[in-house]
Amino acid sequence: MNHKNVLLYAVLSFFLLISCNSTGSNSRAENTADTSAIEQPKVEKNKRILFFGNSLTAGYGLDSKDLAFPNLIQQKIDSLNLPYTCVNAGLSGETTAGGLDRIDWILKDPVDVFVLELGANDGLRGISTETTTKNLKAIVEKVRKAYPDCKMVLAGMMVPPSMGEKYFNDFSAIFPKVAKEENMTLVPFLLDRVAGITALNQSDAVHPTKEGQVILAENVWKHLQGIL
Repeated sequence: MNHKNVLLYAVLSFFLLISCNSTGSNSRAENTADTSAIEQPKVEKNKRILFFGNSLTAGYGLDSKDLAFPNLIQQKIDSLNLPYTCVNAGLSGETTAGGLDRIDWILKDPVDVFVLELGANDGLRGISTETTTKNLKAIVEKVRKAYPDCKMVLAGMMVPPSMGEKYFNDFSAIFPKVAKEENMTLVPFLLDRVAGITALNQSDAVHPTKEGQVILAENVWKHLQGIL
């Protein structure tokens, strides 16, 4: 299978993933935090990182929300003794329009870093890229108005090639464009190295396992750590 076919297969798997809308039951999270030979004094967690997204952020299909990538990033932060608390505000099935309606309530509590992971469900519904772009920008504007010093991160998304080449290309271009115009840190593709890989997905072959979620956390952490 050539590189192009692998990418298309990965995007198709991602397409199936975002259409789901359910939550998992609770169990103890697996500890993936780095360990240190020297115990460090604990710092006060006086800053908040808000992860605002859909089923990928919510941790669809996992035994516990603690296994979703925002919570795995919390473990990385704790291992480094950084003063941040991660808040998982993911909602399965969320669109950018739904996120825009929901964001005011979420912003009642302070936000120091805002990680925006929305847009994939817009692509599933064939919503115009202009509308998706407008909604993403409006969400960012609301966050900045409430917390002007908040740092921003945007997770890039894709749609399946069955949506047509033009829509595929136009949709993919939304995220680097918004990130550049809004001065946001960009995660190019959240499901990089996970989408389409059987061993990293659940029994339906589309939802990331806890091992897949570890890679999602790495994909985000690679870009997030530099701004903390």
